[in-house]
Amino acid sequence: MVPGVQVVAEVAIVAVPILVAIVFHEVAHGAVAYACGDATAARAGRLTLNPLPHIDPFGTVILPGLLLLAPYLLGTRAFVFGYARPVPVDFRQLGHRRRDAVLVALAGPVTNLVLATASAFALGLLPPPQAATGAMNLLRDAAAASLSINCVLAVFNLLPLPPLDGGRVLTALLPAGVAGAFARLEAVGLVVVLLVVMNSNLVGRLVHPLMAFLLRVVR
Repeated sequence: MVPGVQVVAEVAIVAVPILVAIVFHEVAHGAVAYACGDATAARAGRLTLNPLPHIDPFGTVILPGLLLLAPYLLGTRAFVFGYARPVPVDFRQLGHRRRDAVLVALAGPVTNLVLATASAFALGLLPPPQAATGAMNLLRDAAAASLSINCVLAVFNLLPLPPLDGGRVLTALLPAGVAGAFARLEAVGLVVVLLVVMNSNLVGRLVHPLMAFLLRVVR
């Protein structure tokens, strides 16, 4: 394959699963909120699988693009991360505020786990690389990327710090006074989480067993 074409193919193999994973993640939050009584996301036009309303210029395009190109430009270890525009949720409109807040928060990571499981099944159905055509191998690479990306998003978002989904679950479960103080960490929570993730193998230690488990299940 021509080097330039190979780079484009390798970027697409990762970029498409990232886009699918983050769009489904955000739509799931909005859909569960809608089912629980809050139509904010629906009114904002965010209950759609069209990726355009969900794209955050930096989090969906620039950041993943830079991370995808970094190994080619800097020789660094490959690490891909991205995010979409958060779906708006008015927790005051939820029928059972605490219970429904937990359901809304869990909807995104659970959706990523479903996508990861589907990707693992796809890998199990595809022929091994040595017996596959070039197109089949591209599909295999895309399914493997989807499995990894969705497992990373599920694990990362379940870390118990706001504004991540795990932090929102914990906030909903804590007593009101403690929950208010914990929620105020949201301004710095993501910075703390990113520093931990970038300087440790915490997510990797959680993701690899999850991926191995899903691959065992489908075999």
